[in-house]
Formats: sequence, C-alpha cells, structure tokens
Amino acid sequence: MSDLQIRREGRAGRITLDRGHALNALSYAMCRAIDAALLDWAGDDAVALVVIDATGDRAFCAGGDLGEMYATGRAGDHLYGRRFWADEYRMNARIADYRKPIVTLMQGYTLGGGVGLGCHASHRVVCESSRIAMPECAVGIIPDVGGSRLLARAPGRAGAYLGLTGARMGPGCAIWAGFADRFVPRADWARLLADLVATGDVTAIPAHSAPDSALAAQAARIDRLFAGRTGAEISAALQADDSAFAQETRALLSRGSPLAQACALEILARLGPAPGIRDALAQEYRFTHRATERSDFLEGIRAAIIDKDRRPRWRHGSLADVIQAEVEAMLAPLDAAELTFKTEGERP
Repeated sequence: MSDLQIRREGRAGRITLDRGHALNALSYAMCRAIDAALLDWAGDDAVALVVIDATGDRAFCAGGDLGEMYATGRAGDHLYGRRFWADEYRMNARIADYRKPIVTLMQGYTLGGGVGLGCHASHRVVCESSRIAMPECAVGIIPDVGGSRLLARAPGRAGAYLGLTGARMGPGCAIWAGFADRFVPRADWARLLADLVATGDVTAIPAHSAPDSALAAQAARIDRLFAGRTGAEISAALQADDSAFAQETRALLSRGSPLAQACALEILARLGPAPGIRDALAQEYRFTHRATERSDFLEGIRAAIIDKDRRPRWRHGSLADVIQAEVEAMLAPLDAAELTFKTEGERP
C-alpha cells in the first residue's frame, strides 16, 4: 500500500511508514497490514529481526488517523471505532510479545498510536528530534494502545503526570521514563540500518550516552504533586504549589478531558507497577469500547481536528468534578465484548 512499505531486506523484515502528509498517522488499513506482516515473519527463519521506521524528519508516527472514527461515531456507528481499536490493540500486543527482536527508530513526533507502534518494541531508538507523548486526554480518551502499561512502569508518579498532562518527552526523558532504550544521533541511522539488515543482529545498535532528562530533575516534585489517588487530591496539591513547574502542569492539565483523566488514574491504580501488555490493553478497551457513545472523545476530536477551535466543551469543569461512579461505569467489564487476542487465522 502507498502509505506503508513492507518488504524483506537481508536478514530483516522492514516496515516503513510513508505517509508524510499526515505525519505518518496510522490508518486502520496500515494497522492491519503491519500486524499481518509480523504474523508472517514470526515463522520465517530468514527474518532474524524486524525494523520499523518512517520516512521524513517531522514524525515517526503522530498517532492514529481519527477522521473516519469521528465521522462514523457522529453518524451513530460505534462498531467501526470498536473494530479499529480492537485490531490496533492486538497489533500492539503482538509487538510487545514478539519472539524476535523488533527495532524501532523514532524521530520527531511519536504520539499516541505511534507510541503503541514504537514503544513496545524490544529495542527502541531515539535521536535529537524525538518527541514522545501520550496526549489522548486532550482529545477525550484515556492513554491507550498499551500506553497505560508504559505509564504504570514509569518511575514514581511520572506515569500519572505524563498520562494526565500529555507532556512531551525529549530523548533523555523518554529513556528515563522507560519509553525508549537507546540514543543514536540521527546522522548515524543510515549506517545502523545497513548493519541491522546485513547482520540481523541487534548488537549493531551503538551504546551512546543518553541526553540529560529534565523530567528526572523534577521527579521528586512530580511524586509529591501526583501522590494522590484521586483527581481531587492531585488538583489540590497542584493548587497549593506556586512553583513554575506546578503552574505549567496546571495549564497542561486544563487542556484535557476530566473524565478521561480520572479514568486514566483509575486504570493506573488497577494495573499496579508491573502490568502485562494484555492486561493493560483489556482495561483500556473497556473505555474505548464506550468512547464514541459515552465519553468526551467526539467532542475532543471536533475541537482538535475537525473545527480546530481548540475549545472543547467537556462534560466536567475540572478533574475534581468527576465522581467515582462515572469512572466505574466507563471501566466496567464488557462481558461478551471484552477484548480478546486470538486473531482469525493465527498460527499457534
């Protein structure tokens, strides 16, 4: 397909996102094609590893293509979004559980769906331009695509901070928070790719020193401000702190859907510090299965992508206004509709 280059080169299976006009955002068809390639290569002895990269300098992948999901949801068709999310989550799980090494090269923006594609791989490479974030709350849904697993595993309360605010991480912060593994200057990527293709050996990835992490420098403050179990407690802690960091955090927090933020907090609490990928995705799917009917998602997409007025009308005035019963309803079990991970035609 024109948006995606899938081929075998030397010892590597190669997947290259090639949709620069949309910052390499993932369409439903791209998700399905990537998953099919991974399934095919899993049993191919000629493929020693998989490399996932993207064309252009601006983005590895700036998220999922949400236009069709908005259109169908507005028309009352909630099945399209549910299918998209379910199949995308199965792809995320396949990447995380893959028995061969997967190397991802993440330049520029890696946001939302791009995190699900790039940050569950076994070997995650960033460079000077890398900017990684989970900004879903700003469009009315919870950090998904397995992002809750990464957030739960982040040091201290950094995951709550990153998930609720959507703050962007440079390469040093991404490595510190557990979203990436290695820093390799962009100028060295062509040589790295050539080595990976020729050898099929991940030891070709050099071990450069990671840049400093501004997020690590604020770790103690983040742990204190986000220590609360509820949104009301976190809001109160932020209001009581007059530091520049707290002011900036309040501004970031104000951009997101309070309902999504409260549900994100609950998911992190349920997952604990060391969740599996499938547990995280199953929790996330309970929200996204209901998203086009019962959350701020359609309004968030309208404000950010359709009308671009950046003035979403959320269901709640602030994070402190969300009651626990609403959170429980959004995250209640789906019974027969719970997410499963057996895809049709999959080899055992």
